[in-house]
Amino acid sequence: HGTATAYLLLYVDDIVLTASSEVLLQKIIISLHQEFVMTDLGPLNYFLDSISESCRFSAVPHFYSTRYFKCNSNVCLHMHDPREPHFSSLKRILRYVRGTLDYGLQLFSPSTTYLVAYFDADWVGCPTTRRSTSGYFVFLGNNLLSWSSKRQPTLSRSSAKAEYCGVANVVVETCWLRNLLRELHTLLFFATLVYCDNVSAVYLSCNPVRVLHVPSRYQFADISTKCLPSTLFEGFRSSLSVRCPPAPTAGEC
Repeated sequence: HGTATAYLLLYVDDIVLTASSEVLLQKIIISLHQEFVMTDLGPLNYFLDSISESCRFSAVPHFYSTRYFKCNSNVCLHMHDPREPHFSSLKRILRYVRGTLDYGLQLFSPSTTYLVAYFDADWVGCPTTRRSTSGYFVFLGNNLLSWSSKRQPTLSRSSAKAEYCGVANVVVETCWLRNLLRELHTLLFFATLVYCDNVSAVYLSCNPVRVLHVPSRYQFADISTKCLPSTLFEGFRSSLSVRCPPAPTAGEC
């Protein structure tokens, strides 16, 4: 509307409306009242179980989440059948929450508009399913926009594959965010940077090639770089043709 901009966020029957001009904001509210039966609750302070708080002096809004949701942590994996050791971990979480009740997510007016993502993954983190967990954080300037910590749906036969699958997920997320920002008329002039600490995954991302996986139990070179369980050590030693000589038979000299 001219040089003024307005954004309307609709979720089922909840609406968040913001505009760069107070005149435009009131005009939109009046138009909505003329078309729909609705209630104006005033400035935003509670939306989808999150509390929004604006600091007038520093113009830094805070968001506090008040929902207890299912996460992919080790404690929540046992929430339907808990045991005594799980309660010890739960008490530690509650102590942390109690000490950080005043903490919130701060959002700043960005001086630069570029996306940066940080990613990491473990390998075979779950001893039962042998699935890996990957997580990422996506920033727009200094503002945290998106984050995730999730168990991967597939099995990874190497740490490189676990990291590479996770990188693919964060790239999908950043592509969606770039499209969303484009719809909001926030143009990004630089490519998204994705930081990953696994060299193999970085090389695969830059130059996709076919990868031949060598299982750890067949990687004989492991005997020269690390301490191994006795079963693996003896198996590798035998594969390297280092064996005990056969017992002499009767009559041999």
